[in-house]
Amino acid sequence: MLLQLYKAERMKLRRSPVWLVFIVVPAVPAFLGTMNYLNNIEILTSEWYSLWTQHTLFTSYFFLPILLGLYCSYLMRLEKNNHNLTKLLTLPISRKELFLAKLLSAGKIILLTELWIGVLFLISGKLAGITGEPPTKELFIWCLFGALGGMVMAAIQLIISLLCDSFALPVGISFVGGLTGLLSMAKAGYGHIYPYSLLAYGMVANNNRQQLTADGYPQFIVVCVWYIVVFTVIGAMIMERKEV
Repeated sequence: MLLQLYKAERMKLRRSPVWLVFIVVPAVPAFLGTMNYLNNIEILTSEWYSLWTQHTLFTSYFFLPILLGLYCSYLMRLEKNNHNLTKLLTLPISRKELFLAKLLSAGKIILLTELWIGVLFLISGKLAGITGEPPTKELFIWCLFGALGGMVMAAIQLIISLLCDSFALPVGISFVGGLTGLLSMAKAGYGHIYPYSLLAYGMVANNNRQQLTADGYPQFIVVCVWYIVVFTVIGAMIMERKEV
């Protein structure tokens, strides 16, 4: 049943304009990050690593949270239009699987976006004149773990979008969440456990030689999976209480 629900989500979004947003918008922080790197190249001396810090500073705290908020709000808006959610909840399907199907749909686009961010990073490095070998293995891990952390944020945003009738409010909450994630990483030191920091923490944003290391991979995965399970259960419980 989960696979069928996931396929249904794919069909709904196949011709959605949201995909275009996820292709175009990441180019903006890539450009800003590259310009910031070139303007401060005398102090940013670690080449590819320094460029990644500048890219992720803009991407993980500002642009990706907005994109995730937009996408999750759109996913739930599809069901709220014409009372589609009410009709779905009358069917003999698991609420947990329904919520999880939407989360997997969000996870797919998060992963694709992360990989696209990686491609933009490599292109930007070449355009910026970096001649050293790019850290492709590390880049793949950063993008993969960023996607996993992003799924935690998506799970929260799906719940918020389920509870809110407004389309814009969940997007605003996601943006504020990204800002609090920045504060958590920079000031409080809770980036490894705060839900809205996990995307940036997985991408080792803005400090990639001091945050997530190989020794911390298992802990990061456990924290993310735990949050995903908890928020999926909460989302399913909220769906159970929706009037049909």
